[in-house]
Amino acid sequence: MHYLDTLNPQQRAAVEQTEGPLLVLAGAGSGKTRVLTCRVAHLIEQGVPPWKILAITFTNKAAREMVDRVDTLAGEAGHDAWVSTFHSCCARILRRDIEKLGYKREFAIYDEDDRMSAIKAVCKAMELNDKEYPPKVVRAVISDAKNRMLTPSEWLEDEGDNFRNRKLSEAYQRYENMLRGNNALDFDDLLIKTLVLMSEHPPVLEYYQDKFDYVLVDEYQDTNAAQYQFVRLMAGKKRNLCVVGDDDQSIYGWRGADIRNILEFERDFPDCKIIKLEQNYRSTGNILDAANQVIAHNAGRKEKALWTQSDSGEKVGLYHAMDERDEAAFAALMSKKLISQGCRPGEIAVLYRTNAQSRVLEEAFVRAGVPHRVYGGQRFYDRKEVKDLIAYMRALVNPDDDISVRRIINEPKRGIGESTIDALAAHAEVNGISLMAAALDAGEAGLSSRAEKLVSGFAALMMELTEALYTQTISEFAATLIEKTGYVKALEQSKTEENEARIENIHELEGAVSEFEKLNPEGTLSDFLENVALITDVDNLNQTSGAVTLMTLHSAKGLEFDAVFLAGMEEGVFPLSRAMFDDDALEEERRLAYVGITRAKKRLFLSHARTRMLYNSRSANQLSRFVDEIPRRLIQDGSVRMDARVPRPMGRASADGYSAPRPSAPNYSYARAQAAPAKQPSQPDALNIPGLRRGADYAQEVPQRALKLFKPGDSVVHAVFGRGRVERVEGEDSAQKVIVRFDNGSLKRFSASIAPLRRID
Repeated sequence: MHYLDTLNPQQRAAVEQTEGPLLVLAGAGSGKTRVLTCRVAHLIEQGVPPWKILAITFTNKAAREMVDRVDTLAGEAGHDAWVSTFHSCCARILRRDIEKLGYKREFAIYDEDDRMSAIKAVCKAMELNDKEYPPKVVRAVISDAKNRMLTPSEWLEDEGDNFRNRKLSEAYQRYENMLRGNNALDFDDLLIKTLVLMSEHPPVLEYYQDKFDYVLVDEYQDTNAAQYQFVRLMAGKKRNLCVVGDDDQSIYGWRGADIRNILEFERDFPDCKIIKLEQNYRSTGNILDAANQVIAHNAGRKEKALWTQSDSGEKVGLYHAMDERDEAAFAALMSKKLISQGCRPGEIAVLYRTNAQSRVLEEAFVRAGVPHRVYGGQRFYDRKEVKDLIAYMRALVNPDDDISVRRIINEPKRGIGESTIDALAAHAEVNGISLMAAALDAGEAGLSSRAEKLVSGFAALMMELTEALYTQTISEFAATLIEKTGYVKALEQSKTEENEARIENIHELEGAVSEFEKLNPEGTLSDFLENVALITDVDNLNQTSGAVTLMTLHSAKGLEFDAVFLAGMEEGVFPLSRAMFDDDALEEERRLAYVGITRAKKRLFLSHARTRMLYNSRSANQLSRFVDEIPRRLIQDGSVRMDARVPRPMGRASADGYSAPRPSAPNYSYARAQAAPAKQPSQPDALNIPGLRRGADYAQEVPQRALKLFKPGDSVVHAVFGRGRVERVEGEDSAQKVIVRFDNGSLKRFSASIAPLRRID
């Protein structure tokens, strides 16, 4: 069967509409990747030379998937199409022409650790107080400015000229100067410098506009200002631009993505065609219905009505936990049950709003003996021993890279201290040379005889490695590097478990170099380093592994799993408290909820906690509005759902089944709730998890509370927060809210009808 015959009518229309601007609104699970790959294959089939096609994605994983699919459909002819991420594409362009901007072609690409090292060095040189100017804040300012394509002076003008902003603008400028001096670019620079190159050197822009007849862009809703300009430039001459995206999945506004790019595509291209992909091939009917019901509450969106031919499937599970440990135990033990029923661990994911939630979840999975992996943690290439050896490689390829030289000059330990390095750096600055050049010129740096000898030894090592670099294959060189630096030998001197793991990581690095060499026979060490710099943690996600995935909702974008747990479905946690009074931010939080829900193919579980310890503070939060927005007909819940204004009573999972809600009598405690009522025959046993414990195992007993209304000035006591005084009361009857100022200074807001408070004399 021809691949076009496998497409539904809307998909086929999107593939065959090859000329002119096209906006494909592709709902979650609607087969957009298939449309993109079929479109590339169709263009080649219609006689378009593959090297005339540029397809841009956001992740290396998506790019690899597209390349594989194009190869399947178009054969070897598809190899010559440019299929890459924005950053990879720009790096490729810059390697060819960056000398026009005064850089050398062997520029380094700084990752986040390198970027932070450079920013900390700038802050130290400016004598900025870390509390007043935290390096992370300085980094965020610089990244935001670059995403908005603002120079340091333009950023200052835009943000307002005051003392603090002048310091930040100066830090930005010094950071830029440091990168240029190190012949290095950060991730943001890859796009910015490409735009500068094309604007300052029109022949370069003309070359690429003539080169590419067709431009395709995936995940267009996630483009920022720089990416938007890049796409406009590349497609500006031929205007055969196809962008695919879903405004309902625009979740990266915090890092510069502008949803207006997709919402206003028709303004940029008035003659564009619009095709909607609304048939979902991923989720069951109930899951898709729940997602549609949630996202419908957003006002700033293009109307879509996703539908599926799949069965309704299981209802959405809703679990009411007492605290974060109870919630984590539920996720771990339910995952264990799903695995026992035949679900592969790699097809299960636990998603959460913030990384801070992962610790308790990971502990629960360890206790339950469920294999798991936390994504968003330390990448392989961020491990110290690996990063050290990568820094050696970078310093050899680009001797101007002071950040890398400073990292390795005393790794492994060779007796070169910070004072010696500072003296070398001062000598380098005075003479306008790199730190590596200063090390080669150690005799003129005013060092002690001992320090000079040690630095000269390091310089001799680097010269020897440089010779090896240009006479050996990259895999041979990697082995030489490890041997000559003595890194493994240094670790072998102390036979600890940690050092043995580090040695294994070093051998894994050797394997990575060898694998790269096999896949890229003409590849250089510089090519390998570029590949390393552009890899992200999620790019290495292996869903065939025997481990449950724990990751943030943002990291889960573009992925799918048979079973998904959304943890922390509470007001103030998800949505975040800072988004609850900002309409645009709240809509982005709701889009994030939509993304989370639509990751699930067969099973979806939502959970919230009555009280939660987060950021070293315990709070009692209401059920998330995103759960309230799902109709009760779609929820499998052990409790009777009440009006959205009233927090839900909690059920209980036990070996006997999922319980009815706790009674609304005035006198109950967590301890008394240990007796499980009979299993409800009308409920499936999906939430029946043997071994899950509640009550006294995980939470303090809550004092008895009366269902009386409070008034300002009342003295109250709470099991967790202690004594306090009612500051004000809002609303009436069951909707009444009570705001309490506790003796520890914290201000908390509760629903008066179920507040775990006791009035005291």
